[in-house]
Amino acid sequence: MKGRKKLDTKFLGWLALFIGIAGAVISLWFMFNAGRNQPSVFLIILFTLWVLSPFIGLFVLNNISKQWIVSVRETLYWLAIITTILSVVGYSGLFNTPETKTAFVFLVIPFLSWVIIAISFFIAQRVSKRGGSN
Repeated sequence: MKGRKKLDTKFLGWLALFIGIAGAVISLWFMFNAGRNQPSVFLIILFTLWVLSPFIGLFVLNNISKQWIVSVRETLYWLAIITTILSVVGYSGLFNTPETKTAFVFLVIPFLSWVIIAISFFIAQRVSKRGGSN
């Protein structure tokens, strides 16, 4: 059973990584599509970095979490999967109202993602320190 748990965690980690990469690519596609008439290259670069930043943060968090207990890592993998899916849905414009400015979505979603990532990181770090090693 212990070997199976480790395999499941490893698979979930790879799944989270794959979904995160796919989500980053899809998010950039939505961003570039929304900003196709934007003449400022500098602004496009800033938005690109900002939209990609939570995905990079989740990738870094994934690497940091290797030393944490298995249950905490699994929770972080699910966090990455859910955050990615919600980001892509948000960027798709599925829930936008006619009054929603396009740039607003691409500013707020990364910010909210970072808030969730930061809170999760600090909680996971505390739980993992108290729980010992896997």
